[in-house]
Amino acid sequence: MSSDCTKTNCPVVATLSMIGGKYKVLILWHLTYGIKRFGELRKLIPQATQKMLTQQLRELEDDGLVIRTVYAVVPPKVEYQLSTLGKSIKPILNEMKSWGTNYMKDNGIDADCFMTKNN
Repeated sequence: MSSDCTKTNCPVVATLSMIGGKYKVLILWHLTYGIKRFGELRKLIPQATQKMLTQQLRELEDDGLVIRTVYAVVPPKVEYQLSTLGKSIKPILNEMKSWGTNYMKDNGIDADCFMTKNN
């Protein structure tokens, strides 16, 4: 296995280009638990501004990881869910959680956070 990932067709770069946004991994993580409305995501990721959350969701949708469904009702209802491609990243997210949990445990950091208590 080559560790040279300097070429333009690097799989690591391709992955990071899709999930490397400031809140993309958190959005994907929360969507692994099912369909969420925009307001729910805002509550789950309070550090993200409305503008940034909207931007990250659009990028995830453009990359085919998230499906956005708009319902023609008043007030407008918009839901987000993982696409088939988005669901395929769940094992990676679980490994990231596992690695982070172990790292935090090894360093005496409390890992009791929203990522372990998601509904």
